[in-house]
Amino acid sequence: MSNLNDLNTHLFDQLKRLSNTGLKGDDLKEEIERAKAVSSIAKNVADNARLVIDAAEIAVQYPAMKGSLSGVLEHKK
Repeated sequence: MSNLNDLNTHLFDQLKRLSNTGLKGDDLKEEIERAKAVSSIAKNVADNARLVIDAAEIAVQYPAMKGSLSGVLEHKK
């Protein structure tokens, strides 16, 4: 998963797995725990994306600050 579209697809796939009425007992509990973990990580990814967007908006509003925001705005692999 490398972008927000992939994350969105993954979240809907997780929702589909949780909607499986065939899941019972320990299998259901395991899927619920997995969903909690996925949800927590997804929230962090979304929060980070919001931070990058906010930094980009600040860079546009205050061009002199762009250099100090470069670490937030650059994508490194």
